[in-house]
Amino acid sequence: MPEMLLRLTDVHFGYGPQRPVLSGCGFALAPGERVALLGANGSGKTTLLHLIVGLLKPVSGQIEAFGRLRTVEADFHEVRRRVGLLFQDADDQLFCPTVAEDLAFGPLNLGRPRGEVRQIVAARLAELGLSGYEQRITHKLSGGEKRLVALAAVLAMDPEVLLLDEPVNALDDAATARLVEIVNRLPQAMVIVSHDREFLQQTTNATLRLCDGRLIGLPRLASPVACPPDRSGDSDARPQ
Repeated sequence: MPEMLLRLTDVHFGYGPQRPVLSGCGFALAPGERVALLGANGSGKTTLLHLIVGLLKPVSGQIEAFGRLRTVEADFHEVRRRVGLLFQDADDQLFCPTVAEDLAFGPLNLGRPRGEVRQIVAARLAELGLSGYEQRITHKLSGGEKRLVALAAVLAMDPEVLLLDEPVNALDDAATARLVEIVNRLPQAMVIVSHDREFLQQTTNATLRLCDGRLIGLPRLASPVACPPDRSGDSDARPQ
C-alpha cells in the first residue's frame, strides 16, 4: 500500500454557523492518482482544495501532507512548495506586470539561479503553446490566455501534486485539446475540479463526488441524480 501524499480525516468547515460546507470529510490521494472531483455548485470543491494547501483552516479534523500532520501556518509553507494549486479565477493568481515575471516569481523565491529560471520560463511557455509571450502584459491577455499562463506559473514550481480548479474555463476547443495532451504527459498526482466531463474522462482515472459535506467514491465519472445514501460510518473516501 503506497504512502498517501495527502490525507484529510473527519474535516469540518463552514463559513460561519449558518453556512456549513464540509461535515466530517475524509479523503486520501496516492501517488499516480488523477482524481475527478465532482459536486454541485457551492458544494465545497474549491473550499476543499484551499484547505489542503492551508489557505483556509478547518474547524476540526486533520490534514496530513507528505506524511506529516499540518496544523499551523508554518506547516503549510512546505505544502505550498510541493502542491501546485491552479485557482478557479486566473486573475487571483497572476499579479506581476508581465508573463515572464509571473512565471519567474515562484522559482526565484525558491532560490533558483536567474539563468535557470529563464530556461524554466521558456520551457513552460513552450509546453503550453505560449512561446513569445514573455513580455506580454498579463492583464491585457484574453481569459483563455490568462488561464494557460496561470497553469504555466504553477508548473514552473515543479510541484509533486497538482490541484486544478476548473482548468479549462475560458479555453477554446483547440486549447482544451492541447491541455489534455499536456496533463496526460505530466507525472504528478492530481485532483481536478471541472464541469467539463469530456475533459475529465480524458485526464482522470478515478472519481469522487462531494455530497452534503462528505466525499463519496464513485465508479469513474458516474453521475447520480441524487447524492448516494449516507455513509457516515466511512473514514477516508477512496477514489474508484
